[in-house]
Amino acid sequence: MNEENKKKLWSEILKVGDYLKDKLPNHPNHPKGRNSYAHVALEIKNKFKMSYKDLPDEQYYSVLDFLNFLKKNPN
Repeated sequence: MNEENKKKLWSEILKVGDYLKDKLPNHPNHPKGRNSYAHVALEIKNKFKMSYKDLPDEQYYSVLDFLNFLKKNPN
């Protein structure tokens, strides 16, 4: 992914992470609370099988759509 798209996606990831802060359900592996930013990055990696930085530019809008999905469906 080109640098401009990486920066835009990172900004959106941070916004979703901010939104999900304190909204993720508790988990026994995270007794002090879950890191919403790590959650978003991991969910992207699980869905697309690679880091957002390594995705082709053609998937930019797919990642944005997925970020909107995560925002509406915290898990």
